Amino acid sequence: MALSISSTAAATGKSLGFVQTSDFQKLSSPTVLISVKRNTPRNLAVKASGSTYGNIFRVTTYGESHGGGVGCVIDGCPPRVPISEADMQIDLDRRRPGQSRITTPRKETDTCKIYSGVADGLTTGSPIHVSVPNTDQRGHDYTEMSVAYRPSHADATYDMKYGARSVQGGGRSSARETIGRVAAGALARKILKLKCGTEILAYVSQVHKVVLPEDLVDPETLTLEQVESNIVRCPDPEYAEKMIAAIDAVRVRGDSVGGVVTCIVRNVPRGLGSPVFDKLEAELAKAMMSLPATKGFEFGSGFAGTFMTGSEHNDEFYTDGSGRIRTRTNRSGGIQGGISNGEVINFRVGFKPTSTISDIHLLIKY
Repeated sequence: MALSISSTAAATGKSLGFVQTSDFQKLSSPTVLISVKRNTPRNLAVKASGSTYGNIFRVTTYGESHGGGVGCVIDGCPPRVPISEADMQIDLDRRRPGQSRITTPRKETDTCKIYSGVADGLTTGSPIHVSVPNTDQRGHDYTEMSVAYRPSHADATYDMKYGARSVQGGGRSSARETIGRVAAGALARKILKLKCGTEILAYVSQVHKVVLPEDLVDPETLTLEQVESNIVRCPDPEYAEKMIAAIDAVRVRGDSVGGVVTCIVRNVPRGLGSPVFDKLEAELAKAMMSLPATKGFEFGSGFAGTFMTGSEHNDEFYTDGSGRIRTRTNRSGGIQGGISNGEVINFRVGFKPTSTISDIHLLIKY
C-alpha cells in the first residue's frame, strides 16, 4: 500500500450550500483507488432500475449527468389539459444551475422540448415525452473516477450492484435526474390547480444550524413571491440573510452544508390516499426520499410530536360557518389514517451536505 497526493473530480449535484468549481484540478474528496481489473467474472443478477413513479399518473425519468440529455415520459395524463413548453420552463428555470453563488456553477440553459402527447397546446391523453439536452458536458473531467470511489457518492454501490457504473458525473445518481421530475411536476401541479384548486409551495426552512421558526410562516397566506424574494428561497427576509451567511461561511472554505425544505399543499381534496401500504404520507415519503441527497422526511408534527401527550397532540374536530368539518389544530399534517382530511398538508425533507467539496486529500492506492 502506498500513499500519494492527488486532486479528483466529483459528480454534478445540487443541494443547499453546494460548492463546486469548473476547474477539475481544484475539486477533490478523499477517495479510495480501486483496481478495475477483475480476475473472475461477476455473476450478477441485475434488476432493472426503478426509474418510474406513480400508478395512474406515471412518470419515468431518463438520462445521465454528462450524457446527451435528460428528461421524462409522462403516461396517464388526462386529455385537454392546457400545457406548453413555456409552462414547464418556468419551473425548470427555478431549478436551473448557476443561478447564484450558493448553487452549482455548472452552466446549463435547461431548455425543454415536448416531442409527443401535446397538440395545439392541449394534452392528447397519450404519453408525453419531454427532453432537455445537456450542453455543459465535461465527462473527461471525471477520468480519475474510473478507478476511484468518492466518499458518500453512489460510485461504490452502483459498482457493487451492477458491476458497471457511469463515472461521468455520477450518471443516474446525479441531481440532473430531477429535471424530468420538475417537468412532470409542472404538469401535475397544473392539473391539480385546474381540477380542484390545489396549490403547492415549498421553501427553505433550515440551513445548517439556522432554523426558521414555524410561527413566522403562515401556510394559509404564503405566496410564491415571498419564497422567490431571495437566493436561498426562505420567505422570511431576516432568516434568509442568516442562511445565506451560514452558506457563505463554509463555501469560502470549500465545504458544504445541508438543510431542510418545507412543503405545504393547500385546498387538498378529501379522501386522497388509502389505508395500510398506500397511505398518502407513505407515497409522499417515497417520492421525497428518492430525491438525491435526502436523509429525512416528516409530516405534520413529525418527530416533535413524540414529545407530546395524546391530549396535546389530538386535532379536535369542529364544524365551520359553512357546515364543513374541520380540525382546530393541524398536528396531523392534513392526513389521518393515511387519507387526506382537507386541511393543509405540510411536510419537511432533510438534505445532507453536498458530498462534493473542494480540497486536496490523500488517495490510498492498492
